[in-house]
Amino acid sequence: MHRLTRQVRFAINGESDPQLSRKPSNGFGGFPSLTGFGPQLSLDVTLSGPIDPVSNYLINIRQIDATVREIAIPVVARAVAGRESPARLVGRLYEMLAARSPLTLEELRLNLSPFLCYARRASEPSMIRLSQRFEFSATHRLHNPKLGDQTNREIFGKCANPHGHGHNYELQVTLAGAPDDNGLLIDIPDFESIVASTVVERFDHKNLNVELPEFRELIPTVENIAMVIYRLLKPRFARPQLASVTVWETPKTWCEYAE
Repeated sequence: MHRLTRQVRFAINGESDPQLSRKPSNGFGGFPSLTGFGPQLSLDVTLSGPIDPVSNYLINIRQIDATVREIAIPVVARAVAGRESPARLVGRLYEMLAARSPLTLEELRLNLSPFLCYARRASEPSMIRLSQRFEFSATHRLHNPKLGDQTNREIFGKCANPHGHGHNYELQVTLAGAPDDNGLLIDIPDFESIVASTVVERFDHKNLNVELPEFRELIPTVENIAMVIYRLLKPRFARPQLASVTVWETPKTWCEYAE
C-alpha cells in the first residue's frame, strides 16, 4: 500500500481574505500569504489507497491543495476568532476532509508551530495526538565494557573516544487521548513542566555514562536514550497517555520509541 503525505501551508488573515479569489502564487511559502500578524499554519494530509493506472498518481496533489484550502481555511479562521481548542479543531477537520476524500485519510496533522502539533489518525478514531519538541545538550561515549578497545573502535568508530563527545539533542514527546469537555487534551504549560522536570533537567549538560544511573549498565545510543526517556515519562502521564518519544541525535539520525 502507498501512503502519500502532502503539506498544505496557509495563513489566517481573517474570515474574508481577498487572496482566496486569486490563483495560488506561493504554495511553498504558504497561500494565502501572511499579510499581518495572523497565524501561519500547515496541515499534513496523509492518504492511502491504490495507484491510478493512468496517471500513476495516488492522487493529484493539486486536488489535495484545493480541497484542503476550500474546507480548512474558513473553518480554521472561525476557530481562531472563536478561540476553539486545537484538539477539537483537528478532529472536526479530519471528519470533514475524510468525507470529501476519494482515498483513506490515514492522518491529519495540524502544525501550530515547527515544534507543536495536533493529529488525528484513522486507526485512533476517538483520540487526538499532541506532540511538542524540547532540546537538551549532553555528552556520551559508546563503549561496551565486555569488549576490547579494538572491537569497540571497530563497532563504534570515533564514538568510542574515551573522552566522549557531545550532541545537541532534540526530543519530541507525543501524547494521545480524548479531549475533555472543554476540548483540552492537556494544559500545554503543565505538559512542558513535566517533561522539563523529568527529562530535560535530568539530561541537560550531563555526561550520560557517568551522571545518569540509567546508563551505568546501558550503552547511551540514541535508541537507548529514547527508551529511557519514554520509561521515565510514562508514569507521569495517565490521561492523556504517553504515545511515543522521538530523539534526534543529529538532523540525519533519530529514533522513535513506544511500548
